[in-house]
Amino acid sequence: VEKAAKMVFFFKSRCGNYTIYMGKDQYENDDLIKYGLDTDVWFHVDDLSSAHVYLRLKPNEMMDDITGECLLECATLCKANSIQGCKMKEVTIIYTRWKNLKKTADMVPGQVTYHRPQNVRRMKAEKNNVIANALNKTKEERFPDLYKEQQDREKEVIREKKEKQRAEDKARKTAALEAKKIKEEMSYDHIMKDDMMTSNAETKATVDSTAAEEYEDDFF
Repeated sequence: VEKAAKMVFFFKSRCGNYTIYMGKDQYENDDLIKYGLDTDVWFHVDDLSSAHVYLRLKPNEMMDDITGECLLECATLCKANSIQGCKMKEVTIIYTRWKNLKKTADMVPGQVTYHRPQNVRRMKAEKNNVIANALNKTKEERFPDLYKEQQDREKEVIREKKEKQRAEDKARKTAALEAKKIKEEMSYDHIMKDDMMTSNAETKATVDSTAAEEYEDDFF
């Protein structure tokens, strides 16, 4: 099995319990592209060379759940780690889900395109030393086994899907049993009403018959 323990820079976000990370160079960036997780969001300076910055969301979170502060942190890191972009007053940052990244064999290290370009979002980023310095103070160099992390996450996703399917199956069975119970109760009530109607009719017939017999006795 191919090993993917590469040096990765990790940062602590100021906007909650989120992980921000980026590769050391274009070769590490290629590994991050290959071994990302479904919860990762990728950031890069548009049309310029820059670091590949990732924000790891919590399971089931969507891109719309990312706060403006988190977006600004990732965008600031991209700009600060771009040789050309860091000198510019403002740059455009592009970001998308990791699973939207597309890497082909003819691309140079660090180069990437997209499966669905329409799902790539854009934002403006200006120089922000306050945010950049705060993030750099939390910077850590690690050597994670990217392949193992990806495999563990894929197993977790499979387990979550199975649990969800079991819960849905159980809910359907419960609903079916409840519907059957209600149907049986309604059917039982109908039978009881029919029995009562028959009993009332028989009672009335008995009374009428007795009255007729008494009338006949009186007549004779």
